[in-house]
Amino acid sequence: MTTVAFTPVTEARFAVARHVADAVLFEGYVLYPYRASAAKNRLRWQFGVLVPPSWSAAAEEHDFQLTECLMEPRTGAELSVEVRFLRAQRRTVEELREDGTFAPTGELRLPDRVLVPWDEGVEERVTLTVPVGDLRGDGTVLPFTRPATQETEDVLDPDGRLLGRLVRRREEISGALRISAAELDGPYRVERLSVTVENTSAWTAERDTDRHAALPHSLVATHTLLRLDGGSFLSMTDPPEWAKGAVAACRNLHTWPVLAGEPGRGDLVLSSPIILEDHPAIAPESPGALYDATEIDEILALRTAALTDEEKREARGTDARAAAVIELADTMPPEVLERLHGAVRSLQSVTGPPKPAGNILEPDTPWWDPGGDTGVDPGSDHVLVDGRAVRAGSRVVLRPRLRRTDAQDLFLDGRGALVEAVLHDVDGGVHIAVTVEDDPGADIRREQGRFLYFQPDEVEALEDV
Repeated sequence: MTTVAFTPVTEARFAVARHVADAVLFEGYVLYPYRASAAKNRLRWQFGVLVPPSWSAAAEEHDFQLTECLMEPRTGAELSVEVRFLRAQRRTVEELREDGTFAPTGELRLPDRVLVPWDEGVEERVTLTVPVGDLRGDGTVLPFTRPATQETEDVLDPDGRLLGRLVRRREEISGALRISAAELDGPYRVERLSVTVENTSAWTAERDTDRHAALPHSLVATHTLLRLDGGSFLSMTDPPEWAKGAVAACRNLHTWPVLAGEPGRGDLVLSSPIILEDHPAIAPESPGALYDATEIDEILALRTAALTDEEKREARGTDARAAAVIELADTMPPEVLERLHGAVRSLQSVTGPPKPAGNILEPDTPWWDPGGDTGVDPGSDHVLVDGRAVRAGSRVVLRPRLRRTDAQDLFLDGRGALVEAVLHDVDGGVHIAVTVEDDPGADIRREQGRFLYFQPDEVEALEDV
């Protein structure tokens, strides 16, 4: 067991996964319009925050993450682990007084930026390499501590005169990484790997302590990278048939493991507090990190470029990463911006074999006009589900499938629903539009046509209509 640097091969493999892991680390780090004064930048860091134990009991946040996944290690295989998180660095602004002392201030104005108090994120890593054989039984525990620090940075005007200073403070944080493995019964040599990341900081929260006070003692945007140097991990999202029972028995609390790296390889896992699919990747068109969660790059780049000069000055002074976003938007070449417009990744070949007859648009029918195909009627069309005809008015039970769903859909698993329409798309796919039973807003959804959509294998038919 060691906490020294990884081997070159392991480091290279982790570098592949870090392209996506960096997006997890800084998800929502600073939101458009990238100014500290913006209302949505006053509540920081929503994902993967492991708070101190003394505060977790009083808050709806947690002091640990648990990852469980399945692996098939070869004899003598080693497991490499990298826990990554941000540490909140509290930056305050002080101005120089006439008597030569410094006093806290709300801002320092410079020609190119406005410096304001802000919590910066400093990346931290905890690394470990251990033989898989040593993890069986009680496993291993790696405690870690980061000491408190304080740094100052002078703020000078363009002529080199001292105006004030920035004071950056980091509080002491402590944690523990616990790893164990257990062989499962059965004909296959498969093991369940358990990885727990805990915040064990001794900081004590007062009765009226708020989240802002707890953040400097927290592990922020915590996620874990795993690599086997011999063997592979099994997909937790789409496991082989023989492993589905063992996958269902795994517990994953406040995080979820997915296969990382190139499709077709299984040596890497990213356990993320954000829901991802296997082998996630950054869009090749993306010109750089924009940190703003679910925003579309093209829209966000255009809106950022349209900020006023004063807004850009405050953004540049808010954070170095915000300043980089402003620079990116201001200097983005037209050909790069054009590349963000209308990328399509899943078109089917038009030269393939002909599709079966039925509800397929003719070439001269506008694809965007549902009324252009008289053979389609969402109100009366039906689809067979388990041998029963499902159409508008049918009752079904929702069974979302993990491979093509999101967190909201998972909350609907097992709920009854009323079918509002059966729809056919231009590729021959079938979609069932539903409203959920007992939904008080169902009438409004029906009036506005804002339905939920599922595929035929995601519902169970209750009755024919």
